[in-house]
Amino acid sequence: MKAALARWFDSDVGHSFRTSPVAMAAAAVAFLCVFCAVFAPWVAPHNPFDISTLVLGDAQLPPAWIERGSAKYLLGTDDQGRDILSVLMFGARISLVVGIVSVLLSMLIGVALGLLAGFMGGWVDTFLMRLCDVMLSFPAILVALMIAGVGRALFPNAANTVAFGVLILAITLTGWVQYARTVRGSTLVERNKEYVQAARVTGVSKRRIMSGHVLPNVMGPVLVLATIQVATAIITEATLSYLGVGVPITQPSLGTLIRNGNDFLMSGEWWIALFPGLMLVLIALSVNLLGDWLRDAINPRLR
Repeated sequence: MKAALARWFDSDVGHSFRTSPVAMAAAAVAFLCVFCAVFAPWVAPHNPFDISTLVLGDAQLPPAWIERGSAKYLLGTDDQGRDILSVLMFGARISLVVGIVSVLLSMLIGVALGLLAGFMGGWVDTFLMRLCDVMLSFPAILVALMIAGVGRALFPNAANTVAFGVLILAITLTGWVQYARTVRGSTLVERNKEYVQAARVTGVSKRRIMSGHVLPNVMGPVLVLATIQVATAIITEATLSYLGVGVPITQPSLGTLIRNGNDFLMSGEWWIALFPGLMLVLIALSVNLLGDWLRDAINPRLR
């Protein structure tokens, strides 16, 4: 493990990371957000979902540095007396899980279809690309809204796992197209190169050529796209939750927290909506900056 990490730091990508203050700052912010989300039950000051610990008398307290604020609640409390800082950690946990899982599924579907379309060509390529065109003709958030809304209507009393599954499916079906088109374009270039022709001459099967030869050489752009798509998926999840068709209210994500806090903006309790919004911006911005750095780092023309 240490040897692999040392080799990475000595590589061109590692050197690019060490010499980029923006990438290092974005990585630090992303790591902090992910760490707090993953270990929320242990690092959060309070358990916001333990009803026995909630005190209604502490509801709508401002942040600690404002008059009436309490050092017990650093970022204040919401209308139920829950600690905002603790709620952010648990809410980011849900948003990250939905975003990462949906991106992995989108990447799996998109890479497989794009590789198949680019390598096989003919009617397979035509059919899959026309399918991509149809998907791109609809706004992504509209498709996600429709799928999530239909899923919630068909399963109004479904368990949380089913609701999460419907939300992940909605984001996945709107995200695979970018991977398919990217991989298809790279595959069209790779399939005519000498190493692929040599594999064909020696009798290697098409499936073996696609999985063992072409796929590793088209994964660079896919990794960059996946990094950026994580932020897009998290924002999409937050949008759907804000509109009421996302995760259940019993498992609030950042979008649900922003929606709840929006009801108190006009009454002066701005911190209930502001801090979840800032958390969402930090996660999306740090991931996007890492994606931009990775795109430049693996591009040989920029070295």
